[in-house]
Amino acid sequence: MRKLTALGLLAGMLSVPAFAQTKIEFKEFDLDNGLHVIMHQDNTTPIVVTSVLYHVGSKNEQPDRTGFAHFFEHLMFEGSENIERGEYMNIIQAHGGTLNAYTSNDITYYFESLPSNELELALYMESERMLHSKVDQTGVETQREVVKEEYRQSYGNRPYGTILLETLARAYTDHPYKWAPIGSLDHLNAASIEEFQQFYKDFYVPNNATLTIAGDIDYKQTEEWVKKYFAEIPKGTKEIYRPNVKEPKKTEEIRDIIYDNIQIPAVIQAYNLPPKVNKDSYAMSMLSTYLTGGNSSLMTKELVDKQQKALAVAAIPLELEDGGIFLMYGIANMGVEPQDLETEIDKLIKQVQDEGISDVDFEKLQNIMENNIVSGNSSMAGVAENLAEAHVMFGGTNYVNKVMEAYSKVTKADIQRVAKEYMTLDGRVVLYYLPKPAAETTQ
Repeated sequence: MRKLTALGLLAGMLSVPAFAQTKIEFKEFDLDNGLHVIMHQDNTTPIVVTSVLYHVGSKNEQPDRTGFAHFFEHLMFEGSENIERGEYMNIIQAHGGTLNAYTSNDITYYFESLPSNELELALYMESERMLHSKVDQTGVETQREVVKEEYRQSYGNRPYGTILLETLARAYTDHPYKWAPIGSLDHLNAASIEEFQQFYKDFYVPNNATLTIAGDIDYKQTEEWVKKYFAEIPKGTKEIYRPNVKEPKKTEEIRDIIYDNIQIPAVIQAYNLPPKVNKDSYAMSMLSTYLTGGNSSLMTKELVDKQQKALAVAAIPLELEDGGIFLMYGIANMGVEPQDLETEIDKLIKQVQDEGISDVDFEKLQNIMENNIVSGNSSMAGVAENLAEAHVMFGGTNYVNKVMEAYSKVTKADIQRVAKEYMTLDGRVVLYYLPKPAAETTQ
């Protein structure tokens, strides 16, 4: 809901009243099997987005069986008892649609966009996925290879690709957030078909799902179709596993060196954050934009443009249901030592902690946040996702209409306060990414 990417100077210069939000209308209901359904009608264009958010991510996995949620993101495109293997995507695309999915630490999200006269097809396809996806040996073996290739491309062979994996492993000691959604390939290889089938039965059930339909729809007809295709799906028989783990507060800095297939060093810093719904998340989001969000941001101007100590800098609040991390990284310029870059990053953090931000910069931040929220709801795909996340993560669907109000309550003093409270040097993770020694790279 609170988007991580800032839009930069242009958005900041927009002369619009701060935090005036257009209301998103919706209707919602529950089926007897626990499925929550959200509908949003917008007849301006003949398209409809259908999505299902399953409240399962990497945190719901067991420590010796990580990567399951992400694996199922792939596996549930294999087909079902009534959809031939490999035909799921072909069917949607043959009817003029697009589709995709993603998995995070907290959720798995599937969606397809189709011409509005194909809504019944979309509902049928998602009900098939929920009712009886193919979880068999052939599909598991196929998707194991897909995930292995994704790991190689996105993590193993990509410069700096393991930053998130290495950071999470040190930022958390007890909570299952300590492994990334990609998980362990060894765990996937060791798992039996029965374990995969049980994971499907446990989590991909209507009482752990939110169905959202947004676009050119008729409310009455849509509700009838939803009941036709989803009411027969049985409710899950087990209580949904949610880890009840409170990550202890770190009091000592953790430092480490990661040798990677890179030529230029990087400095990574991570600070633990409160749960996603904490009101301080809004101030931390604005702080990240102030530090690195666009060409006019503090660290970009100072470290990239003026001092030329960094090629790039970024501050990303990874907001998670049980408490995320504020992840910062800087890629050093040629000839700049990582210690030197870290020193300058820390100086700018301390500057915000000691001095706060100016009135001009604060007004710019308010406008950027408003632009981000408006942009996030400018497409049916964005509306559908934000409605679903509001219901699952923020305690009620109407949260989608309260985001700007929440940001409007953030003050300059709040931004300075959260910088002091959460960006503490004694409880952070600091990683140096350094080039592998020449002897290693030639082997």
